Amino acid sequence: RASRAALEPLAVVAYRQPVTRQEIERIRGVDSGAVLQTLLARDLVEPVGRRETPGRPTTYGTTVTFLRVFGLSSLDELPDAADELRRIDQQLGEDEPSRP
Repeated sequence: RASRAALEPLAVVAYRQPVTRQEIERIRGVDSGAVLQTLLARDLVEPVGRRETPGRPTTYGTTVTFLRVFGLSSLDELPDAADELRRIDQQLGEDEPSRP
């Protein structure tokens, strides 16, 4: 089981890899260092290289463990992000109480 705090950066890595911690934080708007360390410890993400920019930040990608845990044989099987976000928005809308 993973918390929403862990799933958000994991989704960013899965859909945008290779991605740096700074890019994850820019997308999420919050510090992601600790949760990224948790994802690394669980072998869901791994360092895959370094950006050719000042400071040469580490880039991250998903692992074979990530694929196995989510029942995927390849990243091509990830749901379309736009469709998935619409589905989530619809579910959230259904969960809201009716307004008079």
